Amino acid sequence: MPLLPGHRANFDTLHQAFLAGDAALMECQLAATGETVAEICAANHQDDGGVAFVPFAMFFNDDPYRLVNPPNPDGGFFSQKEV
Repeated sequence: MPLLPGHRANFDTLHQAFLAGDAALMECQLAATGETVAEICAANHQDDGGVAFVPFAMFFNDDPYRLVNPPNPDGGFFSQKEV
């Protein structure tokens, strides 16, 4: 499955936030489980002088090499036994 167009747009927005110094690392809580997670957010400066933080990505709380299967250049994904 190719990346969705929205993923690329969000990545570009996050990149611009880093370049402008408007990126933040924040501790948040997953609504579904209550688990504490670290999120990468972009600062959205409001007209009233306030700032709203927009979450874009989460860090893994465990070993990411065990949690995801990387893409295989021949198509599909490698299994955990192959990596």
